[in-house]
Amino acid sequence: MQERSKFAMYWASACGGCEIALLGIHEELLDFATVFEPVFWPCVMDGKRSDVEALSDGAIALTFFNGAIRNDDDVAMARLLRAKSRLLVAFGSCAYEGCIPGLSNLSSARDHAASIYLENPSTDNPYSITPRVTTTVDEGELHLPSFHDTVKSLRQTVDVDYSVPGCPPEPHQIQTVIDMVMKGGDLPPKGSVIGAGAKALCEECPRLRREKRVRKLYRLHEIIPDKENCLIDQGMVCMGPATRSGCTALCPKAGMPCIGCYGPAEGVIDQGAAMLSALASIVEVDIEGNGDDAISRQIEDALNSLLDPAGTFYKFSLAHSLLQRARHPFRGD
Repeated sequence: MQERSKFAMYWASACGGCEIALLGIHEELLDFATVFEPVFWPCVMDGKRSDVEALSDGAIALTFFNGAIRNDDDVAMARLLRAKSRLLVAFGSCAYEGCIPGLSNLSSARDHAASIYLENPSTDNPYSITPRVTTTVDEGELHLPSFHDTVKSLRQTVDVDYSVPGCPPEPHQIQTVIDMVMKGGDLPPKGSVIGAGAKALCEECPRLRREKRVRKLYRLHEIIPDKENCLIDQGMVCMGPATRSGCTALCPKAGMPCIGCYGPAEGVIDQGAAMLSALASIVEVDIEGNGDDAISRQIEDALNSLLDPAGTFYKFSLAHSLLQRARHPFRGD
């Protein structure tokens, strides 16, 4: 029997949905298993870091790394799997661009510790104990990974061969990546986003765009959109203009605005800034007879309906945006 290529999948700071998403290829997993031998997959099989360390560099043919980088352990595993893998894939939005964990960059590690362990009304902590990196007990010294102040994507931490966006990636994307490696041949240029489109999501959305102007932006509970017209034309904040295609516009088809999980479209540097620009172009203002200040107030009034701008425009991409994080005086930045 021909020796199978080695496969690894690791779960860093994420929810675990990407691990489950791999099961979405259904019976194609059987073909996958004939080619790849899982050697490290903590979610599915017992394995230790020492098992990976014992492998020679480049011994793993393909590694799917899902999850953002937010502590020392994440960094160590990213570096280890980079050394041991011929192809390292940032699998899913958390690894690709920081995703939901990246919104943590709006606060600091100190803020998080206080909120969770000291200020939470359901927490009983009379001695104000917070986690420490090292703690001495009778049995010896215990170690916890250091909680970083800034969440990063995988490619901000180590060299990445390919990225697969999505929260989580869709089965057809996963199959594209697997087929690409299984069949061999010419691979896409290193650094490519694979299994997804290059254009904006609007290009594959079946809703009709009439480029109407709106005076108000609606939150989800404030409007029931019709089934045919563009959600932006109806005053909803749909991230489609600033988001990469490839998911077949699943959310807009179901009447829900795109929230941007595929990351920025090809050529877009900052997803949130691109979306802000798109929204500014559709807000209706009374220009005639009004000065710049009055026009600015009209635009501001429309945008004020967004109660969480950062969470709206940078829900998935803050860690990998031009902003990256909020500034904190005690950090000296």
